Amino acid sequence: MSAHSTYDALRHFADSWALLVMTLVFLGLAAWPFRPGAREKNEEAAKMIFESDDHGK
Repeated sequence: MSAHSTYDALRHFADSWALLVMTLVFLGLAAWPFRPGAREKNEEAAKMIFESDDHGK
């Protein structure tokens, strides 16, 4: 296999299956905070910065 045909094979893979996998991963990560049951953890994380940080001082 020459360097040119290796490049072409990797380019074809990146243009087809890798793009599909990256799109599915992106959609999954973008939808993750909206899953059922996540509201409580999301609200806890949002309010975390306002809590007092007095442990150890």
